[in-house]
Amino acid sequence: MQPLKLKTYKAKKGRLIQGILLVLLVLPLAYGLLDPKPMEEKLRRIIPLAAPALLIIWPYFDTRYRVRGHTFYYKSGYIKGEIDIASIRTIRKGKTRWVGVKPALATGGLIVKYNRYDDVYIAPEDSDALIADLLTINPSIQVIPPGKDT
Repeated sequence: MQPLKLKTYKAKKGRLIQGILLVLLVLPLAYGLLDPKPMEEKLRRIIPLAAPALLIIWPYFDTRYRVRGHTFYYKSGYIKGEIDIASIRTIRKGKTRWVGVKPALATGGLIVKYNRYDDVYIAPEDSDALIADLLTINPSIQVIPPGKDT
């Protein structure tokens, strides 16, 4: 049960989030370029249309997972939290959670269950490395492989 100093894991970025981001950025720009009105009036219309893209750009570039000592940290834009690794009970691999706390940008990630009723959905690029590091700190974590329901 030896803690790691500090290790950061990048988030997996799915094609769905990339497509949504592309559409939210391209549509306001296309609207602005095709509109024959003066530039000042175009900007007044483009900025409010582009604002939703900012809510996706922020998590897109700011989603990460960290292990420091005996604590697991997750951050995705304005969603952030920490979990005591000793409280993690199970990790379900290859599942997707559509509701609840979801600091993730892709499908097919990990559902981390901790404490008695708490869980969080994450999607690191290298799930196996994260699981291995968590098991180093807490070997009693039960890892449920994809396709197995328990």
